[in-house]
Amino acid sequence: MNLALFDLDNTLLSGDSDFEWAQFLIGKGVLDREVHEARNLEFFEQYKAGTLDIHAFLDFQLAPLARHTRAELDAWHREFMMTRIRPLISDAARKLVAKHAASGDLLAIVTATNSFVTAPIAREFGIPHLIATIPAQEGGRFTGRPRGMPSFREGKIVRVEAWLESLGLWLGSFGQSWFYSDSHNDLPLLEIVSNPVAVDADTTLAQAAAQRGWPQISLRG
Repeated sequence: MNLALFDLDNTLLSGDSDFEWAQFLIGKGVLDREVHEARNLEFFEQYKAGTLDIHAFLDFQLAPLARHTRAELDAWHREFMMTRIRPLISDAARKLVAKHAASGDLLAIVTATNSFVTAPIAREFGIPHLIATIPAQEGGRFTGRPRGMPSFREGKIVRVEAWLESLGLWLGSFGQSWFYSDSHNDLPLLEIVSNPVAVDADTTLAQAAAQRGWPQISLRG
């Protein structure tokens, strides 16, 4: 059995689900445009620059979840999937996932974006496992805080290893392992799989991939 791991935002998706979720809530009037749009853009630029404070970002991104009931959030998310996310899924991305599934590989999305936003997206792709930042809940409502280690940078390795351990596996259990990502923030995890693949890579990752002879592909279209 082989292992195929996929980053989500700007990799399987031709866009960023975290960013789009905040913009979606702004568009619905749930979040104040003047306050949140500039902050959303600021965090997005910090992520691309590799300077993101993940805890400050999560305080910003998870706070709206705590202010609304799960029924409201789930209804908004269904609309979000239809209007914002499905248009960001290319045939090439679906075919890549289907190829690994047909080969019998163990599949997982590994993303820093929280699991409320990303779990329905994983189901859309038919990917059975999701390693994401976990928004804490109490009594069926989100608290606005993360639970455990965020799935970001080196944290992705920790979370992947813990997930494999829970299955009685480790990275060495697989003949081959893949990780597909667009971001230099994912270099730690890319460096430990047997088949790192740069997907529509940012400049820093593209340079690193070229230097190391890693394949570079595009899933846009």
